[in-house]
Amino acid sequence: MALDSIDAGSLRSIVVAFRDALTDHREAINNLNVYPVPDGDTGTNMSLTLRSVVEELDESEGPEDRGDDMASVCSAIAHGSLMGARGNSGVILSQILRGLSGTVAEHAGIDGPLWATALTAAAQGAYSAVGNPVEGTILTVIRESAQAATDAATQGTDLCGVLEAARDEAAASLERTPTLLQVLADAGVVDAGGAGLLLLYDAALHVVDGRPMPEPEATTKPAPHHRSAGTTRGEGGPSIADLRYEVMFLLDAPDPRIAGFKEAWAQVGDSIVVVGDDGVYNCHIHCDDIGAAIECGIEVGRPHNIRVTDLLDELAELEERDWVAAALDSDTPQRGDAPAVPAAVVAVGAGTGVAAILKSMGVQAVVAGGQSMNPSTAELVAAVESVAAPEVVILPNNKNIIAVARQVDEQTSRTVEVVATTSVTEALASLMAYDPQATASVNAASMTEAFSGVVSGEVTRAVRDAASDAGPIATGDWLGIAKTGIKAVASSLAAAATGLLAEIVDEDHELLTVIAGDGADHCTTASIESWISQNHPDVEVEVHHGGQPLYPYFFGLE
Repeated sequence: MALDSIDAGSLRSIVVAFRDALTDHREAINNLNVYPVPDGDTGTNMSLTLRSVVEELDESEGPEDRGDDMASVCSAIAHGSLMGARGNSGVILSQILRGLSGTVAEHAGIDGPLWATALTAAAQGAYSAVGNPVEGTILTVIRESAQAATDAATQGTDLCGVLEAARDEAAASLERTPTLLQVLADAGVVDAGGAGLLLLYDAALHVVDGRPMPEPEATTKPAPHHRSAGTTRGEGGPSIADLRYEVMFLLDAPDPRIAGFKEAWAQVGDSIVVVGDDGVYNCHIHCDDIGAAIECGIEVGRPHNIRVTDLLDELAELEERDWVAAALDSDTPQRGDAPAVPAAVVAVGAGTGVAAILKSMGVQAVVAGGQSMNPSTAELVAAVESVAAPEVVILPNNKNIIAVARQVDEQTSRTVEVVATTSVTEALASLMAYDPQATASVNAASMTEAFSGVVSGEVTRAVRDAASDAGPIATGDWLGIAKTGIKAVASSLAAAATGLLAEIVDEDHELLTVIAGDGADHCTTASIESWISQNHPDVEVEVHHGGQPLYPYFFGLE
């Protein structure tokens, strides 16, 4: 029999079911990425945000009274979602959950009208979290479903009917998102955030009416068809958010055996990249079984230069993290030991080289993160609290981290300013204007001005077939991407890199900064330098080793 009202215990069960559903559907939601690049992370960000909510619920309620106190449950939902929010989707989702929980916190139970009122507050909170709301996104889905719930409640429908009305309209609204947002229509997908939100309604109907949760679609990322590299996963296999370790090594093996090696690795883990030819390959995987990953290499050849990173230990020392930069390292005094300055800088970065560059330019703490690994509000707060300065400037270095960074100021006693950098190359330009003796506000203004003229770009590999203004994209093609979209599609890394530069370099530029990451090689880097020398001889080139994953090259033009 369906429930007439949602009490505190049932609300907790809805949140847990929502967390579980986001975990199960994470990969399918990630695959709704507009660009066919290997860093779709909406599902990951939403699931990790809900994981923080459930952890907060577990910590705030003892087993003897769990589920009895609506105010405590709602407080945990609000705080857990705020501090655990990751990426734009996580921030919007946290505002939805905070609006909902804040509305019902003083009530012993939630009936149909109250649920409709709570959804309306959730929609208002979601819109308030976005500076320039865009229709055809999760915002549209929450607003239209809240209106449907209100209409049903006004007609005297019971709780189950209100939930069903909201869920049905959310599904219909989600299907309409491509008609409101051209980039979704061009990519042939619906809005990823809206798809995640739909699972909240499924979870509510599951708890209230016993309806089954939707089964996740089996997803497979096809292996690139070019011989030099691949990214794949096994059907129904693990996802990056589940997997504990990153394993990387060089592999000496006969070329004909590499296809079998990739197939074996697909059964071991995810986020697989195998780059090389002529018997030498650079190999990367996320997995839980380190030994199995290495043994696959031994089966076909000789793995060497083996490096293992614990992906869950985001505050490990720098030398222990070869994929992402750690917030601290053993050579840099922090957490009260660093010389006090009026204003410090906290930056987000991925790759040991990136972290070293940022610290060499005065950054006091580097938070592990970037594409596919957005730090939470709590992680940024911890980094801000770790530096010896009353005021802090945050460099997000990724457009999907800016919204989270802007939440930090209200969660710390420090004065926090955010310089809205969307790339490492923008961060480097901004740091040229950093003055540790000036206030955060003064620094924010000067640092923003310093990077405002930077033209940035990046090169990565397509994980699915797609269309673009630069031409058709096949799985495995290399993509040159500027802020305005995909500018080059090519079968080789060098061609994509120089194709992108041909689109973004002009006669006004004087300096090209190249950040080389995983997958970059000396020959390709040399060809980039040669292309610049031949086509733009007045442009100076600076090359730095960044070690960032997924993107072999970051470019910055000044």
